[in-house]
Amino acid sequence: MSFIVLIPARYASTRLPGKPLADIAGKPMVVRVAEHAQASGAARVVVATDDARVEAAVAAHGIAVCMTRADHPTGTDRLAEAAAALALPDDAIVVNVQGDEPLLDPVLMRRMAEVLGQRPDAAIATACHPIADAAEAFNPNVVKVVLDANGYAMYFSRATIPWARDAFAATRDALPAGLPLYRHYGLYAYRVSFLRAYPRLAPAPVERFEALEQLRALWHGYRIAVEVTHGTPAPGIDTPEDLERVRALFAARGAARG
Repeated sequence: MSFIVLIPARYASTRLPGKPLADIAGKPMVVRVAEHAQASGAARVVVATDDARVEAAVAAHGIAVCMTRADHPTGTDRLAEAAAALALPDDAIVVNVQGDEPLLDPVLMRRMAEVLGQRPDAAIATACHPIADAAEAFNPNVVKVVLDANGYAMYFSRATIPWARDAFAATRDALPAGLPLYRHYGLYAYRVSFLRAYPRLAPAPVERFEALEQLRALWHGYRIAVEVTHGTPAPGIDTPEDLERVRALFAARGAARG
């Protein structure tokens, strides 16, 4: 299974300025992410950035880097530019790994490529896991996905879908048994042919309200294959507190290795 990992890494971050270069056990965060990606078995791992400081840090660690524009409206637009700059063929599979996820399992990265490779009628593959916690179910920051009988996405939403009408009329403190409620997490594999088409696709009306760019693909008729996994993925880094937790974890791992 041949695939490429692209890692978009913007320097700007409202809550954590310079996030890609934040030190984690002696290396920039984005370098840690790239090293994990290399362990996935990807044919190539390339960081796509709009900042010369990130470019220099990545190159200093021997990792391929591609410069992109700074004004892309979405991360997918940045991937599309990188795929074009790298002259990737239309049938190539690209796994999008965010530059703030240094704990993401390389096995899961590879699995996304495999799922897309096994679904020739899909343009995108992604993952989800069952929701068992009521607070998570009603949290609008937790994105949900509804699947069809063949494991393709029907819709993504910040709302609680499907809505258990009778059960939720009685209580929202617990979820009814058997409710097919899934949390989507933002790890994607794309066919390059889709990435080439994406910048020309008009935004979907539902996308604007939900603030979920994957709805654009569904709106225009592209299929998204979804792998149901068990257990939650490792969290990304959005705040200084997240960064300190990850630093502590890497320090503990280093101490355990002696």
